[in-house]
Amino acid sequence: MARFLVRSVISTIITMLLVSILLFFLIQVGSGDISVKILGVFATEEQRASYRAQLGLDAPLWQQYVDWLVGNDWRAEAKVGYPLVTAVNPQTEEEEWWADVDGQLTRWKLEEGRLSALKRQEDGSATSHLVSGAWQTDDQGREFFWGVDTKNNAVMWVRGAGAEVWVLTKAGLRKEGDGPQKYIPLRKGLLRLDPGKSLQYGRPVAVTLLPRVRNTLILAGVAFIIVMPLALLLGIIAGINQGKFLDRLISITSLGATATPEFVIGIMLILILGIWLEVFPAVAIFTSPNAIFENPTLLVLPVLTLTLIELGYVARITRASMVDVMDSAYVRTAIIKGMPYRRVVVRHAVRNALMAPITVIMLHVNWLIGGIVVVEVIFGYPGLGNYIYKAAIFGDYNAVMAAAMVTVLIAVFTRLVGDFAYTLLNPRIRYA
Repeated sequence: MARFLVRSVISTIITMLLVSILLFFLIQVGSGDISVKILGVFATEEQRASYRAQLGLDAPLWQQYVDWLVGNDWRAEAKVGYPLVTAVNPQTEEEEWWADVDGQLTRWKLEEGRLSALKRQEDGSATSHLVSGAWQTDDQGREFFWGVDTKNNAVMWVRGAGAEVWVLTKAGLRKEGDGPQKYIPLRKGLLRLDPGKSLQYGRPVAVTLLPRVRNTLILAGVAFIIVMPLALLLGIIAGINQGKFLDRLISITSLGATATPEFVIGIMLILILGIWLEVFPAVAIFTSPNAIFENPTLLVLPVLTLTLIELGYVARITRASMVDVMDSAYVRTAIIKGMPYRRVVVRHAVRNALMAPITVIMLHVNWLIGGIVVVEVIFGYPGLGNYIYKAAIFGDYNAVMAAAMVTVLIAVFTRLVGDFAYTLLNPRIRYA
């Protein structure tokens, strides 16, 4: 078992690495020019080039992938010449990048050709001081300076040749002078839980993604706890009553619920239970990050929708497996020898009949986590599926890639759980 576990971990790491490479290049190459999606088709080439440089998209693809996976602070440190560290902003409670200059956290800015150092104080504020003698000279005789700006970038300014930068604001593009010539958007990398900044929200992806993952895990977990035992029970009941009224009732009902699209079931539940009867909230409106705990009724309609959708799949697979087991020779032999029917079903038939449903259940765990986009969108539920949908529409590639890697990680983990579940159901299965 230990050898199997080690091999599984190694194969998981290799799988995640290959998926990350494929995912990154498919999104970066296949999605086209991201600046056109965000700035619009009427943006000039100068504006798009400036925006791409600020995002670090002017670097080679392999460099972008390395930065996204393992971070680029180590590369930026070689340029800046000081250790780069993060410190929490007391107002936003988010991490900011600073240079550690002899124990003093420092940033820089260039205004009207004058370089100023911003030194962080204990309360989170910063004091500005003019800097002289910090410029270096390159082979071409230009004076340049690498530092950390106020937007979490390692940048290179050229003295007397400040670039004209187009900055995206809520009011649109704004042109600014004294801009840097080069940018390195600082990030720790996916392996250190920092896949970059969300273009849609202007905040770190980890800050915006983790609450969505938590919400989806809660929704999927509650649905799983309700659906799976109920579906297995109904499938077993239908299987041991093959051809009878109870079997037909369960089969037809579950098949009808499964065949109905998610949006139809969701809208029907909203109309009946949410609007007409006003029993449960029709829309999952979160007034606070912990609204799901303050008002658990927000989960009722989304969970009920998922229950009706998932119930039929698992119940029918369980029924088919139960019918096959009940027709097997060892079950018939046990019944002929006089063993109590209930004991035959509970101790022998059920355990073997669950082998096939386990595979379906593990596959549907993945769907519950990453594939409930329709359900989350219908009810306005702020989960992972809704997050991926909105990020994809906006063109927020950092958010899409990070969220996709979370779903892949969950899929790989559920595969391992399924393998271990087989050993519990069938002791003859051994992993070496």
